Amino acid sequence: MTNCSPISAIRGRFLDIQQLVQHPSEIAEQVRYLEDAVLISEHGKIKWFGTWQDAQPHLPEDVEIQHYPEQLIVPGFIDTHIHYPQTEMVGAYGEQLLSWLNTYTFPTELQFKDPSYAEHIAHFFIQELLKNGTTTALVFCTVHPESVDALFQAAANFNMRLIAGKVMMDRHAPEDLCDTAESSYTDSKALIEKWHGQGRALYAITPRFAPTSTPEQLEKAGQLKQEFPDVYVHTHLSENKDEIAWVKSLFPERQGYLDVYHHYGLTGQRSVFAHCVHLEDEEWNCMHDTDSAIAFCPTSNLFLGSGLFPLNKTWEKQVKVGLGTDIGAGTSFNQLQTLNEAYKVQQLQGNKLSAFESLYHATLGGAKALDLQDKLGNFNIGKEADFVVLNLNATALQSLRQSRAKAIEDSLFALFTLGDDRNVHATYVYGQRKFSK
Repeated sequence: MTNCSPISAIRGRFLDIQQLVQHPSEIAEQVRYLEDAVLISEHGKIKWFGTWQDAQPHLPEDVEIQHYPEQLIVPGFIDTHIHYPQTEMVGAYGEQLLSWLNTYTFPTELQFKDPSYAEHIAHFFIQELLKNGTTTALVFCTVHPESVDALFQAAANFNMRLIAGKVMMDRHAPEDLCDTAESSYTDSKALIEKWHGQGRALYAITPRFAPTSTPEQLEKAGQLKQEFPDVYVHTHLSENKDEIAWVKSLFPERQGYLDVYHHYGLTGQRSVFAHCVHLEDEEWNCMHDTDSAIAFCPTSNLFLGSGLFPLNKTWEKQVKVGLGTDIGAGTSFNQLQTLNEAYKVQQLQGNKLSAFESLYHATLGGAKALDLQDKLGNFNIGKEADFVVLNLNATALQSLRQSRAKAIEDSLFALFTLGDDRNVHATYVYGQRKFSK
């Protein structure tokens, strides 16, 4: 299943977005669609990319060409917000955010103090990502350092680019799931020194959300960010109206929810805030001014009844945004299904989400949200060779629908509307095939 040569050559139909854009209307002119092309990678990086006709002088004599004549090859999907410990509680019934955490999430996360349990779920989680064509993810672990070790080790086995961190949580949760301001600082610092920049692993300082951290703990999180300026910050923001009211009651001295994080130095270029469904205007301005990013999680926002995310506002305010599945409040690991729901969320607000904009958010836009646009997101030479091979005709209905598609955009829109994990034919990580049907 895996080709272990340092050089690989893939031939097929390729589709990507060549450059970052400032507005959705500019995406179409950056779309690169090659009906018969070759991608050559060496030691995980894209060495050459172009048409089959132009490829001949660049192909090493002894390289085996892996040919996908019927499929569509796109950059690997990027998931900007997901909880690996919640893998086993997807589809938990009947609650909104705060009661959902207490009823389902916290009891599930308690199990991750057992390293062998964490290892089992981490392995399952990485396999699910690969089966769904996701090659990079920003991941919540639990409060236990063991949960972080298990996940990074599982990702290293596949050479995946993964960003993750230990949850910091010192109040408003079961006692066995709480750390302290000091222990969360010490544990996080040790994990940063152990994992950040090891292989393709990157670390995220991870306060769960403002209500479960004391001011002292948030101060320690900010201290970590100062000491390690190239690590990430990953947390939740303005998901649910009751949550926002709770934050305002806990931090009356702050101007609003985002101001809590901003005050403690947790906004910035590699800070990713999940949800942001109910941001106020000054918060949108702060997101832009600090170059912070949003993870848009449509299946989760609908499942928990949190609200409709105003995706158009990210373009208007020039705020970075990526897609998040948010397993386990989200209901699928699959970015095709996530985009299907994203389209509906926009429709309910009277807006349209085009197929090309959807592809942008799932690939290059997501890379930008994670400050990885120099490494991921398209087939530009020098980038890391993470990509997914998609079967557009995985079901009889899809095959019938695709037979009516007049152009690649229509074909892609049908895929995003009808697609799921059955459409993922193969997933390549760092130039090597790591999943295949």
